[in-house]
Amino acid sequence: MLVLSVAALTALFVVTRIPLGDTLVYRAEGQAVVNGTSLYDFVTTEWKLPATYPPFAAILFVPTTWLPVTAMKVCFFVGNLALLAVLVRLSWRFAGLPKRPEWILAATAFAIWLEPVFQTFVYGQINLALACLVLWDLSRPKGAPGKGVALGIAAGIKLTPAIFIVYLLVTGRVRNGLTALASFAGTVLFGILVLPSASLDFWTRRMFETSRVGKVWIVDNQSLQGLLARAMNSMEPGLVWLAGAAVVGVAGLWIARRAVRAGQEEWGIVAVALTMLLVSPISWSHHWVWCVPLLALLLAEGRYRLAGVLAVVFTARSFWVFPHQGDTDIAYGLWAQPALSPYPLLGLVLLGWLARRRWPRRRTGIVPRAEGAQQTAPAEHPAPARRAPAPRRPDAPAPVTPESEK
Repeated sequence: MLVLSVAALTALFVVTRIPLGDTLVYRAEGQAVVNGTSLYDFVTTEWKLPATYPPFAAILFVPTTWLPVTAMKVCFFVGNLALLAVLVRLSWRFAGLPKRPEWILAATAFAIWLEPVFQTFVYGQINLALACLVLWDLSRPKGAPGKGVALGIAAGIKLTPAIFIVYLLVTGRVRNGLTALASFAGTVLFGILVLPSASLDFWTRRMFETSRVGKVWIVDNQSLQGLLARAMNSMEPGLVWLAGAAVVGVAGLWIARRAVRAGQEEWGIVAVALTMLLVSPISWSHHWVWCVPLLALLLAEGRYRLAGVLAVVFTARSFWVFPHQGDTDIAYGLWAQPALSPYPLLGLVLLGWLARRRWPRRRTGIVPRAEGAQQTAPAEHPAPARRAPAPRRPDAPAPVTPESEK
């Protein structure tokens, strides 16, 4: 299954000559670093795409300039295949599913065709790498050395994973959260040292320019803001979105904290991932690769029908069916929103389900059983049973009871 799936994907890319547009943007960012040119003033590809990531990410993209364009695209394609296999394996272990290699291979073969994963291949994106960094770090034991560093690096590459740092802090893992925060700060400092002018430009101006990333109202944007813009037939949902994002953000972190307290940290992490995707101003459909650990958790709980329904939703590509040239994305009525905005609607429903769920108290599968457990002192040896008195002969005198025991 996996060989056939990879062969079909490869043939599709070769025949249709899929351009991997975002990979070309990464290369242009790396080239700007090498040449010492402005990082945030260029546009590239036929879609005129600008750089949108922090300077630290641009520094990491420098190796993309060492290869010819075709070789670089092949490396991204093969690298994303490897990262998908890693994400499936991490999700499998994260959910506590049985260690059956054939099942993991079959799951990887299927996951290729999930729309968020497939679009990550199409654009040559780094979503799988970021998800692997975050999931690997958060699924390590609490006392693991350097826990939080990988999360901080992921936030330094792309800002949205920083919500997981807040998650660690509000759920009481202060040490891990501060480690992640220090790691993130280290990426910012490294960017300042290497690219001081670009860092000043990004952290004071560019990071607030949502329009640089893209149009919030197009169907590609599967965030809460995209949902509201299309439902309201408005290009700028404004205060409605800000209020909604604030409510969802607080509710999502509360749900995650409640899940962790019940020993269900796996669901806490997924709740934060859904919250991140909803409250981000723009969450392109390929950002939703977190559907992989979500499906793994549902399978682990034996919710096969629900997992099947979600797999269909994440494979259907319903929003690509609608014509969306120009501003037609906001020309449809409420009747079309389930098909135009399936991911944010699904995310809201899942958060509502988790909020109402009665959590069975159990120890999370992330932290080893010995981790954090209270050491109970050995029970005291029970006092020896009082020896029964020997039977008294009929002619023996009665025992004298001391006055103190009368």
